[in-house]
Amino acid sequence: MDGKEIIMLKVAKFGGSSLADSTQFKKVREIILMNPARKVVVVSAPGKRFPNDHKITDLLYLCHAHITYGVDYSPVFSLIRERFLSIRDELGLSVPLEAEFDALEKEMHEGITEAKLVSRGEYFTAKLLAAYLGYEFIDAKDLITFGFDGSVDREVTYASIEQTVRSRSVVVPGFYGAMPDGVIKLMSRGGSDVTGALIAAALNAGVYENWTDVPGILMADPRIVQDERPIPKITYLELRELSYIGAKVLHEDSVFPVRAKNIPLNIRNTNDPDHPGTVIMEAFDEDETEAAKASFITGIAGKTGLTVITVIKNGLSSAVGAFRQILGFFAKYNVSVAYTCGGIDCYSVIVETAVFEQVKYRIISELEAEMKPDSMTVSDGLAVVAVVGRKMVLRVGCLAKIMSTLGNADINIRMVTAGPEEMNVIVGVDEKDFARSVKVLYEEFK
Repeated sequence: MDGKEIIMLKVAKFGGSSLADSTQFKKVREIILMNPARKVVVVSAPGKRFPNDHKITDLLYLCHAHITYGVDYSPVFSLIRERFLSIRDELGLSVPLEAEFDALEKEMHEGITEAKLVSRGEYFTAKLLAAYLGYEFIDAKDLITFGFDGSVDREVTYASIEQTVRSRSVVVPGFYGAMPDGVIKLMSRGGSDVTGALIAAALNAGVYENWTDVPGILMADPRIVQDERPIPKITYLELRELSYIGAKVLHEDSVFPVRAKNIPLNIRNTNDPDHPGTVIMEAFDEDETEAAKASFITGIAGKTGLTVITVIKNGLSSAVGAFRQILGFFAKYNVSVAYTCGGIDCYSVIVETAVFEQVKYRIISELEAEMKPDSMTVSDGLAVVAVVGRKMVLRVGCLAKIMSTLGNADINIRMVTAGPEEMNVIVGVDEKDFARSVKVLYEEFK
């Protein structure tokens, strides 16, 4: 060792709420400059400044819709222009945005793709932040390459990032890249998360920081429980479980690039930068003291709007291929089966009501005609609540505790299923009991 401190590269992505106005820009600058490891920054377009405000991305989509239908877009475009100019002027920057806006408006008159127009939200934000930080601006179109099938070409993208970024201090707009012919292509909404993850993976960063307006991934929906307690540590598998059951966490594609490289993903709050937030990793090495202190429940999530279809027939359990045959009727009409459970000569299939309703009578009629069940019931109004935790397998009686907690609250349990890896327990309850179920479980296990 030569005595020099080894600086672990941090890729920091800031969402729209973190860059909504000049005040938020100042917070972001302080966060970045307080740690020299934050050399690579990815940005979203400015979000809402107040409840009835508009996100810049939404206004850009609206501009293109006006162009498409021959409606005057100038009032909306003026709002966008003034928003960026006010941020620039309030920060005392000299970035010549007027010329770029004039060129963009000319392109809008002559014909512009939706992707090119909408991508300008991130583009202008990155230009301003780069100037404010004294960092270099690198356009995402020169880093992120899509294949002709529409997916990111990781080999080409990683090579471009490694070659272009290297050890430079840069700001990169998120949410878009380019096709092999240079045409701008957008990612799905929330795609700036993906941009940051790709860059972190390509550079083998020590950590990928995702800065937003919440202190991390919360243990339960804050619209249901009052205490917004973030989860300190969560594995990717737990995150996937909570996301599937209905928790709103990260853009799903943003997980895979960093997970493949086992890079920690840290969710942080721009408005409370001292809070450690939530760290996501493949696995955690915890000593006995840490394990004893931690709750064996990581998070609670759920969703409503489910329907249960139950098929009962004598001898069904011993009939080879019967369950597969039942599932086939749903697959035929492109209805995804969320959960299954069963008993002796009885199988229940749980699906999303909104999707099932569109093909309900076709599936039921075919089931009756081909399976000839002794009886079949269709019941709406089901909700599911999942209790997720990597330590559940280590605790005796956790399932009993979940059941008794709901029972003591006079909540009727309509179904129970537990994964074989014992990471989650999912219970079905009436929709009217959904919020109360989440509350009592949260109070018991927080």
